[in-house]
Amino acid sequence: MADELELLRGADPVPHHGPHFGDGPLDHNAERRLEQLLRDPGDRPAGRLRGRPGRFPGRLRGRSGPLPGRPRAGQGPLPGRPRERLLPGPGRLRLAWGLVATAVVAAVTLTLVLSGPSTPPAVAAPRPLVVETGSTPVPLARLAERASAAAETAGAPRLRKGTHVQSWSLGMSDDKPPITLPQERIVRWRADAGHTELVVATDPRHPGRPVLSDEGGEPHLVDDGHVLVDRTYPPSWSDAPPQSPPPRDPARLRAYLMESQFTDTPLTTPELLDAMATLLDHWTLGARESAALARLLAGAEGLRPVGRVTDRLGRHGQAYVNDSGGVRRMLIMDPATGVVLGLESTLTEPEPAFGVEEGDVMSYSAWMR
Repeated sequence: MADELELLRGADPVPHHGPHFGDGPLDHNAERRLEQLLRDPGDRPAGRLRGRPGRFPGRLRGRSGPLPGRPRAGQGPLPGRPRERLLPGPGRLRLAWGLVATAVVAAVTLTLVLSGPSTPPAVAAPRPLVVETGSTPVPLARLAERASAAAETAGAPRLRKGTHVQSWSLGMSDDKPPITLPQERIVRWRADAGHTELVVATDPRHPGRPVLSDEGGEPHLVDDGHVLVDRTYPPSWSDAPPQSPPPRDPARLRAYLMESQFTDTPLTTPELLDAMATLLDHWTLGARESAALARLLAGAEGLRPVGRVTDRLGRHGQAYVNDSGGVRRMLIMDPATGVVLGLESTLTEPEPAFGVEEGDVMSYSAWMR
């Protein structure tokens, strides 16, 4: 279609300063020039349309009728016709082809990605995790004791710099529906203090299905496993949190997390959970570090046990909930070792300005070794 669009732009049947642009039939001069372009072979640049029948189909890429969200008043679907009858006499059709190409791309993208019954399930926002009915909540203090015992066993996991995390995040704006972006990120550090980062668009709930990405600044569908980032970084060193190794003592770990958040005041429970997420996005904790974190979390105010859940990677864990500022944060921990498995944030109040409702998942992270 690119060649025909170029011809139409050259003919300029609907100039931007014309009185009929966008809201009326073509005038007589425009009709004459357009008919001459379509009917008179002598006016066509050599080789442009030869041997390419059907390049001006009656249906735009198989779609008939008005573009989504842009109905044409008084016009119905355009049946397939031979090329010489596609754009007949005055008053029957008024398409500014330079605008149509842009409109089709935008309309089809938004229809596929943001709305309508054809939206692939893999694009939909995840539902909040549900606590299993009848499950027994385990107090955080008891879980911290289990974590300390697990740290003393032979072959307990060791601290490792880098992370492996699956995340969902909700993107919002004033003029577009909210969208959920699922990604998996793996960061590995080498002995020379350099590291690699791999980020792919993928959703383990729907393997093999398209995944929503905002690569390039605009939402669009990509294949499952589409690589978003694949970088190798040169050696670098830092003795400041969260780049420096986390301590194994709860009091020192508290100070470490405060420094990572650039504050010298005690962290609230929501702030503590956010700082914990930052830590886990940089480090894969060993058993001793996990035990220190569990003891620190056991003393957090307003973090209450609610029972057993199954996270989005199919792992069983104990859930602990904090409600603050219109957001519910659910911490998921391994019931035997006290390792943090995930953190989910959901809205407890609607935000109509952004098109989100109570119970919508704002973000979710699932950490793996």
